[in-house]
Amino acid sequence: MSSNPVAETVASLMPRAKEELAELVAFQSVADFDQFPRSESEGAARWVADALAAEGFQDVALLDTPDGTQSVYGFLPGPEGAKTVLLYAHYDVQPPLDEAAWTTPPFELTERDGRWYGRGAADCKGGLIMHLLALRALKANGGVPVHVKVIAEGSEEMGTGGLERYAEEHPELLAADTIVIGDAGNFRVGLPTVTSTLRGMTMVRVQVDTLAGNLHSGQFGGAAPDALAALIRVLDSLRAEDGSTTVEGLSGEAGWEGLQYEEEQFRRDAKVLDGVELIGSGTVADRIWARPAVTVIGIDCPPVVGATPSVQASARALINLRVPPGVDAGAATKLLQAHLEAHTPWGARVSTEQIGEGQPFRADTTSPAYQAMASAMAVAYPGQEMQYAGQGGSIPLCNTLAALYPRAEILLIGLSEPEAQIHAVNESVSPEELERLSVAEALFLRTYAAS
Repeated sequence: MSSNPVAETVASLMPRAKEELAELVAFQSVADFDQFPRSESEGAARWVADALAAEGFQDVALLDTPDGTQSVYGFLPGPEGAKTVLLYAHYDVQPPLDEAAWTTPPFELTERDGRWYGRGAADCKGGLIMHLLALRALKANGGVPVHVKVIAEGSEEMGTGGLERYAEEHPELLAADTIVIGDAGNFRVGLPTVTSTLRGMTMVRVQVDTLAGNLHSGQFGGAAPDALAALIRVLDSLRAEDGSTTVEGLSGEAGWEGLQYEEEQFRRDAKVLDGVELIGSGTVADRIWARPAVTVIGIDCPPVVGATPSVQASARALINLRVPPGVDAGAATKLLQAHLEAHTPWGARVSTEQIGEGQPFRADTTSPAYQAMASAMAVAYPGQEMQYAGQGGSIPLCNTLAALYPRAEILLIGLSEPEAQIHAVNESVSPEELERLSVAEALFLRTYAAS
């Protein structure tokens, strides 16, 4: 990184950043209070509030959102007449999955092979640290030239919409000229990237019932309708032979124009086993950024250990459908539910319930804020030109903010590059990326303020 005062300040702050990220990662802040204590999320929220207060933020508040979680808000005043920038991240995290599969404990930040490992290190507790680093660097080098609002969400990973509804009920709270969402990531380590589109998502629970109760498979199997077998057929109907998503009425033919994702690189990033084919058709970018994708993320059925020879009376699954830009998530939900009902065999009873939704997003990349970010990233990443990529994941708040503040410019950056393995075991963050992106954000705020 080329030498400049902001970069030098960020570099000097990195040991403190590591200590703070370790403190934040230690909170088991999964916003599923059936699995994890509410106190862990509340503790993380207080940590964020205290950090903002220590940086001179005013009006710091724990916002009780309608889904029963807390978001953290703070306002840092800038010069009179300055623009306002909203910085977003979330402190809630995905469950660690199989803790035994982690090389080191998921809620203990551990350095290994030049990376920092821990749940939320990249997604998105590292994003909060990035914002703090950028602001501290500016304060040490002439001051923060804009008004800054920070919002740290407490339930983004659950998709339960608490902050979206709170923002709609308090539309002035998050109003800003530009919004920086710190919950995306570079296309690869060292390649500065802004995310210009996001797929939306819907979560649907489907249940199939066939019998009043389980039956002995020897006495009744062969004629009694098996609910688990019926559910398997329903789920199989969601994919074509090549693995493409096939929800009736939902187009899967869109293409991606822009930065491409080479198949061999994708195989390495996704850690696809030798000999296993990728699914779908078209380019990888088409498949993961521009088209719908269905994933069965859970099934309720008897485990293999302890199973009895029974015909199952009931079975259910949780389905995640990623919705491409240009498609309304609510309409996609209705199509998915209709598809599930139409493909349930043998007259079995089927019920569906939506439990989460987020709309897709497309940014205006011609705006002044994008030009300011390109200039900032060119300094933070010498010799590299800022790239535009899509992201298959969802950030439901983006569309809410775009609707509330149609004149606001929205940029998506962050630490979730492929090596970070967010949502998987052994999630990690590159400290070099944290340093460079913090420099980029600081320089962006300075450049944007002068534009």
